[in-house]
Amino acid sequence: LFADLEFTALAREFGAQATEREVAGVGQPAVRYEVVLDPETLRQLVARMRATGSCALSVESDAPEPMRGEIVGIALASPGVEAIYLPLGHRRLDAPRQIERSVALDLLRPILEDARVVRMGHDTKKDLILLRRSGVAGSHFAFDTMIAGYLLNSSRKSYDLDVVAQEASGLVVRPYESILGSGARRSTLADVEIDRAAALLCERAAAIGTIAPGLRKALEADELLPLLEGTELPLTEVLADMEATGVRIDSDFLAGLSSAWEAELTRLTEEIHRIAGREFNINSPQQLGEILFEELKLQPGRRTEKTRSFSTSVEVLEDLAGSHDLPRRLLDYRSLQKLKSTYVDALPKLVNPATGRLHTSFNQAVAATGRLSSSDPNLQNIPIRTDVGRQIRRAFIPSEGCLLLSADYSQIELRVLAHLSGDPGLIAAFRGGEDIHRRTAAEIFGVLPDLVSDEMRRRAKAINFGILYGMGPQRLARDQGIPLKEASEFIERYFRRFPGVKHYIDSTIAAAEREGRVRTLFRRLRHFPELKGSDRNARQQAVRAAVNTTIQGTAADLIKMAMVVLDRRLREKGCGARMTLQVHDELVLEVPKGEVVPVAALVREVMETIHPLAVDLLVDLHVGPNWLEMEEAPGSKD
Repeated sequence: LFADLEFTALAREFGAQATEREVAGVGQPAVRYEVVLDPETLRQLVARMRATGSCALSVESDAPEPMRGEIVGIALASPGVEAIYLPLGHRRLDAPRQIERSVALDLLRPILEDARVVRMGHDTKKDLILLRRSGVAGSHFAFDTMIAGYLLNSSRKSYDLDVVAQEASGLVVRPYESILGSGARRSTLADVEIDRAAALLCERAAAIGTIAPGLRKALEADELLPLLEGTELPLTEVLADMEATGVRIDSDFLAGLSSAWEAELTRLTEEIHRIAGREFNINSPQQLGEILFEELKLQPGRRTEKTRSFSTSVEVLEDLAGSHDLPRRLLDYRSLQKLKSTYVDALPKLVNPATGRLHTSFNQAVAATGRLSSSDPNLQNIPIRTDVGRQIRRAFIPSEGCLLLSADYSQIELRVLAHLSGDPGLIAAFRGGEDIHRRTAAEIFGVLPDLVSDEMRRRAKAINFGILYGMGPQRLARDQGIPLKEASEFIERYFRRFPGVKHYIDSTIAAAEREGRVRTLFRRLRHFPELKGSDRNARQQAVRAAVNTTIQGTAADLIKMAMVVLDRRLREKGCGARMTLQVHDELVLEVPKGEVVPVAALVREVMETIHPLAVDLLVDLHVGPNWLEMEEAPGSKD
C-alpha cells in the first residue's frame, strides 16, 4: 500500500523489516538459492544457466560509486534453475574461503559474454562498469528493469528494484537496507554474513527475471520498446565508458582560485558590514532578517514555513536588490560562496586516487523529461552565464597530448519547436540562417531586422525561450522589469506573428488534459495525473511542464541518439578520441591533437544528421587546452 501511494520512506522502513517468511506469506514462494564456493560447482551451474538462454544478474560492490568499489559478490537467476550467489569479497572473520575473483569471472564468461544469452539486470550501467574494471569487457544487457520502469512512468522519485517490482507486478522485494542498515550505521556488503547477503541478493536477481517479461509487454503496449532497445540500452554502455574515463582537472589552478575567492569573500564581508552599519553573521538568516527588515526597514517578503520568520532566500533578495545596495552585495557573496564550496574546494577532494581523474555519474532515470542528469559530483550545473562561474571551466583539462573538443547544439529546443509546430515564420527564419532572436524582435516590434536594438533582441530572446517553459506575462514583466500590460502585449504579438506556435501549445495542452500524458517526437512518454486533479496550482504547473516536455524531451532524445552513433563511429574508425561529458545540449570530448580535424568533422556529421527535421540541426564546435579557453575547431566545417 505504501509503495502504491508512493510513501517511499514508509515503504522502505517496513519493507526492510520484512522477513523471508512474511514475503512468502503474501503469495510469493521463497527463492531457492545456493552459495557457490568452489570452481567446479560454479562451472556446472553456469552451464545449466547458459542452457536456459537467459539470466538475470546483479553485480554487487562495497561502495555506492562503481568506480571506487570492488566486486563483493554476484547473484544470478535463470528460469528453472535455482538462483546462485557467488561471494567474492566478503571479509568477515567467519567468512569461508571464496573463489578467487579472476578465476570466478573466467568461469562466468560463458554467461556474461555469450551473445546468445539474454542478460537482464537492474541499473546495468553499474554492473557494466564493475565488470569492465574487472576485465570482463564483452558483457551486454538485453533488458534493464530500472530503465523500463522509468520509461513507463518517468515522474517517480525512485526506481529502486523494490519500487519497480511492486509497481510492475505487486512483487515484494526487500531493499538493501534490510541487510545493510541505513544512515550513519549503514555497513558495506563485504561485512555482511554471506548467507544473509545470498538470501537477499538472490531474491533480487530472481525478481528481475520475474518482472522483466511484464515490463517488456507494457513497453510494447505503450510503443516504448524501440526507445529502450534503440537508444537507452546502447546509451547505457556509452555512459559506462564515459564514467569510467572520467575527466581530468587542474587541482593547482583550483587551489589558486580558492585563495583568490576567499580574499574576495573577505572584501565583500567588510563591504556588507559597512553598508549594514554593523557586523553580523552573514550566514545567519535570523540576523540577516533583523538587518534587512527591522533596521533598514526594507519591505519583507514571504515567511519561511518552518520558523515563520521573514525569508531571506535568493528570490527575496533579488526582489529587494532594486531598492538597496545590501541585497545586491549579499547576492554576490552567496553566489561566490556557493561556487567556492560546491566546486572549487570540493572537486579536488573527489578525484579518484586510483585514476587521478574525476568520475561523475550520469543518470538515465532521474529527469522526467528524458534528459540525462549528473551527480556525485554534478558537473552539469557549473555556471556559464557569469564571468566568475565560467572560471571553474578553466580547471577542466585534457590528458597530455590531447585537446578538449566541445560540440554544442545551436538553439536546439527552438529548432525542435519549429519542427513540431510547423510554424512557417519560425521555419523560414531558421532556413534562411537568420538570427532567430533578431527575427522575433523585428516581428513583434514591427521594425526591420536592421533596426532591432540590443534591448529589443534581449526581450525577444526572453520570449523565445520563455514560451518553451510556459512563461506568462507576469513572469516576463518581472524578469524584464517592464509593466505587466507591456509584457502581455509582447506575448500577444508573438503569437500573432507565429500562430503555428500558439496552435501547437494549445493542441498539446488539450491532448495532455484529454489523455493525461504527452509524448516526444520519438514517442517518449510522460504522464501528468495532476491534470485530472483539483489542485489548481498543480494543474497549471503540469500544463507548463507538458508543453516543455515535448520540446525538451525531443531535444534530449536527439543528443542521446547522437551519442550512441558517435560512440560507434569513433570505434569503427579506431579513433583515440573519447566522450567525457554531456551537459544537456553539449558534448565534451578528449581528442588527441593529431585527430582534432577529422574528429571534429565526424562529430558535426553525426550530430547534425542524426534525424531529419523541418529545419537543420546546427552544431557549434570549439577546441582548446581547457573547457573555458576554446576557439572554433579548425577544419570542422566543409
